[in-house]
Amino acid sequence: MKSKSLVVKVAVLLILLTAIGNVLFAGGQKEGAGQEVAEVMELKLGHLADPLNPYALGSARFAELVEERTNGQVVIKIFPSSQLGKAQKLIEGLVLGTIDFALTTTAVLGQFEPKLLVFGFPYMMRDRDHAYKALDTIGLELAESMEPKGLKVLCYMENGIRHMINDKRELNSPDDMKGLKMRVMSTPVYIEMMKSLGADPTPMAFGEVYSACQQHTIDGLECPAVHFWQKRFFEVNKHITLTGHTYESEPMMISMKTWEKLSPEVQKIMLDAAAEACDYARKIAVEQEAGYFQQILDSGKCAIDKVDTAPFAEKTKIVWQILEEKVGRDLIERIQAVK
Repeated sequence: MKSKSLVVKVAVLLILLTAIGNVLFAGGQKEGAGQEVAEVMELKLGHLADPLNPYALGSARFAELVEERTNGQVVIKIFPSSQLGKAQKLIEGLVLGTIDFALTTTAVLGQFEPKLLVFGFPYMMRDRDHAYKALDTIGLELAESMEPKGLKVLCYMENGIRHMINDKRELNSPDDMKGLKMRVMSTPVYIEMMKSLGADPTPMAFGEVYSACQQHTIDGLECPAVHFWQKRFFEVNKHITLTGHTYESEPMMISMKTWEKLSPEVQKIMLDAAAEACDYARKIAVEQEAGYFQQILDSGKCAIDKVDTAPFAEKTKIVWQILEEKVGRDLIERIQAVK
């Protein structure tokens, strides 16, 4: 009896082990394919913006499209609000391959390819449509020079049309800029622009700007509508002036170390997804801009002043002359000729 009982127990155990083995084997297969599932590739994307910023939403859309079109085999985890570091650290991470994707402005990328600075020259772009066409053609062409340095631009999302905001006075003409201590990005384009208008350019980390305005360490700054609202700069300044002095893009880049690990099929998926996500982000930027200006007006805390931009454009034309050697006269003419 004991022998028969032992045989039954062994048989049951074998059946259980076989069943478990079948489950484990099936778990390592593609459904209906009879092949093992490829290991999921997890990638990191960092940027400086709040999650509701247009280019933040664009990068989220990019991640969604890539995961969907690779059937979940490529997952991009997003780190907004400088979680992976400021612009310089993001770029260093791309070069080293410790960060897979990042978004920064062309003003910052000027250190790798000085010609990219041209896209932020004051009044270089006639309007958004001009900016889109120039960036999607000449911009992508210029960006190829950064690939040997470790950076590949997938597309140019939008950082916005930039305007002046200050706590001192209305800016009815460039003369009203004289003596104002204005925060700028640490890049020659914006430093020279403020000098040309008679203001005192003050490079400062973006995260310090609100408290600097609050404590009157600076008189104001320049930035797009999304930052006026999301960073609450309208609470600590009295006047927004619609100078529209620059259109600033936000290139989305991938580390060349990451890019070279991808199959041609996945590379194509990423390029297509980037183009689609870029269009998505640009549309959101336009929609948000109008809404934010209205909300600022409704708050009653900050005036929004229209101004004749022609005198500002005339005054800042000297910036083109100062930086022409860096970018080349032919490049300026090519961009101006884009229709």
